[in-house]
This record gives sequence, structure tokens and C-alpha cells, in this order.
Amino acid sequence: MLWMYYAFLKSDNTTLLITINSVGCFIETTYICFYLFYAPKKVPTLKLIVMLIVCGFGLIVLSNQLAVKASERAHVVGWICLVFSLCVFIAPLGIVRQVIRTKSVEYMPFLLSFFLTISAVMWFFYGLLLKDYNIAIPNVLGFSFGVLQMVLYVVYKNADKSDKKKLPEIPKNIIILEEHKIPELTEQIIDIVKISALLNAEKIPVASMPINDGIEEAREQENMPKEIEVKM
Repeated sequence: MLWMYYAFLKSDNTTLLITINSVGCFIETTYICFYLFYAPKKVPTLKLIVMLIVCGFGLIVLSNQLAVKASERAHVVGWICLVFSLCVFIAPLGIVRQVIRTKSVEYMPFLLSFFLTISAVMWFFYGLLLKDYNIAIPNVLGFSFGVLQMVLYVVYKNADKSDKKKLPEIPKNIIILEEHKIPELTEQIIDIVKISALLNAEKIPVASMPINDGIEEAREQENMPKEIEVKM
């Protein structure tokens, strides 16, 4: 929208600026509608977008129309467009950082980086031929970041595939119990039960009862001599 306003102010050789940015404005509006449709908090997001568009763009237009001379309006809006264009090209640096950190190009499609680079090159030459440096200068940065994104894609695309092929092995914890250690485990369990019973008896005043879990009786029977009955 700012570029369209800039083109209307210049009014010479600005047909491409008006037509292309009109199409871009329509496409971006469609993107925003899809975002609002799937956003978890639709009302706060809608308020934020409306506030940024209406207040931001409206404030720029009103201040430029009221506080700036007619001969300097195009120059002032051109500088504003230049700053916002630089912000647009700097924004993908977050994705570049994520690609370097994760070594994955999942969130950086190659075609998007490629066409953004081509677009920056064409707009640079367009601004250079018109001697409009407000158009040419930000696209130098756009071309540089586009080339950087494509280089990162070429470097890390194979690493992404290798990581998908080599899945991490989950270690299996296997506990092997030996037969001669089972009685020791049984004694430990008995001691734990007795200790817990004593602790509970100290906390809750209840009548103490002898603990008879059948294990001591089994031991006594094993220690008793076995009687062999002989029938005649």
C-alpha cells in the first residue's frame, strides 16, 4: 500500500508500481484472511492487524499530506518505503538462524528463496533504469539474503535427508534376575514392609498386630526335620 501511495505521488513511469503492488496487495489480503481463519485467537489478531493497517498507514498519509510540502511528499514517502522494504528483507534472518541451528531446511522452501532473489534482481534494475534509488537500494539487500538462503538450502538439504534416514535407537533397559538372588530380594522386601509398618504405627495410634505374611512360617517348615513314614 505504501508503494502504491508512492507511485501516485510520483505520477511518472509508475504504471508497473501501481499494477504489481495492487496484485500483491490483493494476494497479501488473502494470506491475512487465511491466517485469521486458522488463528487460535481471531479477535485479538484482527484488532492488531486493523490497528496496524488503519493507524499506521493512515498516520503516514495524514502526516505527509498535512505536514510536508507537495514537492517533497514523494521523497519522504520514498524513504519510508525504503525502510519498510529493508525490514521485509531482514525478516527472513530468523529462518536463516533456525536453519543453521537445526541444520534443517524444512521451514525454508527453495522456490520461495529463488523467486524472491529473481524479484529483487529485476526490481533493482528497474529502479536503476528509472534512477529511483528508493526502489533500487533495498533490493540489493534482498538479492544478498536470497542468495544466502539458497546457499544454505544447498548445504543443508542432504543433512536433512540423512537425519530422517538415521533414526535414533532407543536403548532397551533389560533387568535380568538371577535365581540365587531371589531370596535376598525377598528379605529386602520383608524389611521394607516392616519398616513402613513401624513408621505408620508411630504416626497413627492403632493396635499393633503381629505381621504374619506366611514367609516366616514357610522358613520354619523348611528348617524342621522331615519325618519319613515307613509303612509295613
